[in-house]
Amino acid sequence: MAERVYCDTSALAKWYILEASSEEVQAYLHENAPIAISSLTAVEMRSLLARRCREGAIDPRTESILFSTFLEEIQSGHLVRHFITENMWEGAVHLLGSLHHFPLKTLDALHIAAARETGTGILATADRVMADAARELEMEVVWFGR
Repeated sequence: MAERVYCDTSALAKWYILEASSEEVQAYLHENAPIAISSLTAVEMRSLLARRCREGAIDPRTESILFSTFLEEIQSGHLVRHFITENMWEGAVHLLGSLHHFPLKTLDALHIAAARETGTGILATADRVMADAARELEMEVVWFGR
């Protein structure tokens, strides 16, 4: 089965770390697997877990276990990693220019470009600005923010 959903890091983090909307994200991702992600997601996930560890929200052992679990889910095919292509970089540049009325962050534009380039029909995110920008592009969005 081909992946239909591209999940950005803001939503995917809720799969691993219990926070608002975690149960909803977990059910949605389980029902819609396999889930598309990009190679950017691994960098962001590592950064997010390291930050949570520095802040004392998780301990170093938990950080290591969570990142290992994330990598195992890529290996198992539950998460399908798409490598960032030149088209995705250029797509992000175009989005930042055409959606200048949204305070879209650089890497969020790259996630939207990756979702479009991979041909997934749905973008799952917990980022309000990313969700609004994707809707402006007439993408189907599942928003997990609160």
